Amino acid sequence: MTRETEEAARLAGTRSVRELEALFAELPEDLRAPGVELRACVLGELALIGAGAVRGRMDAYAERLRELGHPLGRLPGHPLDVEHRFGVRVRGLGSVKTVRQLRSRFPEVPPSEAGADAGLHALGVPDDARAQAAARPFVAGGWARTPEVRFFALPEPLEPGDLGMAFLRQLPLDCLEGDGAGVACVTTPDDVLNELFSAAYYGGVGGQGQGGAYARLFAWESLYALMGLPADVPFLDAVRTTPDHRWVRFLASTPWFHHDTADLGLAVLDPSRTGVAVLAATDTDVTASGASARP
Repeated sequence: MTRETEEAARLAGTRSVRELEALFAELPEDLRAPGVELRACVLGELALIGAGAVRGRMDAYAERLRELGHPLGRLPGHPLDVEHRFGVRVRGLGSVKTVRQLRSRFPEVPPSEAGADAGLHALGVPDDARAQAAARPFVAGGWARTPEVRFFALPEPLEPGDLGMAFLRQLPLDCLEGDGAGVACVTTPDDVLNELFSAAYYGGVGGQGQGGAYARLFAWESLYALMGLPADVPFLDAVRTTPDHRWVRFLASTPWFHHDTADLGLAVLDPSRTGVAVLAATDTDVTASGASARP
């Protein structure tokens, strides 16, 4: 977390909106000017907690940030419904670390011979920029190992119910190399977005949290990449398309996943049913596995 993001989080959490308005008396002419980054982060923190929909100075400052191209300027000035789980941790329920925990919390995808056959015919689609965007929450948060991010194209549409472990096992994925048991379960867009936000917000064993404003930005950039959406698609339009995708979480007892700190596997089937994105992340550093991020 930078000095600006840390100070912005403190200000947003301890000062009223009326008190903070004084910070936005003058509009910036240059993003490199002193104090601009701090103010951008304050606006981002306020938006995240639902205190950002303010008219007057703050509204004008946010608009100027958008005009100047500040990365935080493109975020909505208020929380979206799909973000309702950001920063919320249910007492007694920690992160999902084991196959058993995943199976107990989410509906499992049944075994599928059609899925296994479809996986055999999947073709890798390299895309460095998209892979980097999808991995950003974990890289920025300092997770112990760079995530594996892969994209695949299918010659025929895949039924949503066939996006399960039988399908994933047939893909050339480092995270599933080995014979350990695995499970794939159906999840929801808000669950996926929250996992991406948490990865950046809380940080990993090899780094630190990024602060709410940037954790939110990185989460959305990653979600857009997993969905295959251009960056200029409006947020509400992106949210409207989420039900057209199939969202799956998976884990396996393979050398990639260690089930001791934080592990996450995600697979997304696009609306055409012919494109699949896979992201696997672990916060355990075991270099002997040879795992790496690959487009």
